[in-house]
Amino acid sequence: MSREAWVLVVLAAVVAAAMLAGAIVLAVRLVRTRRMLGALGAGGKVAFYGALIYTILPVDLLPDPIYLDDMGVLAGALFYLGRLAVKHRAAQVEQRATGKSPALPPGAAPRR
Repeated sequence: MSREAWVLVVLAAVVAAAMLAGAIVLAVRLVRTRRMLGALGAGGKVAFYGALIYTILPVDLLPDPIYLDDMGVLAGALFYLGRLAVKHRAAQVEQRATGKSPALPPGAAPRR
């Protein structure tokens, strides 16, 4: 094999390792947001579990050595969960400032 071919192989391996590391970092950050899921509602749970399932399952838009699609799904879920968390915190601050109790969905019982 020529020297140029070896350089391409090594470069491809480094890029693949960097993409894998990026996907792992995003997955870990997503799992760390799991503690907020109860407060973020059904949309947050769907985003969390959907992103994890898409990342773990072998069926992808791009083949598995290319983790760009997995990273995109994980980053999108993190972005969405982050926005939900900001809205939830703002509602909590407003609730504390006004002294009002949060509105319960129809049919829901208050927590004890």
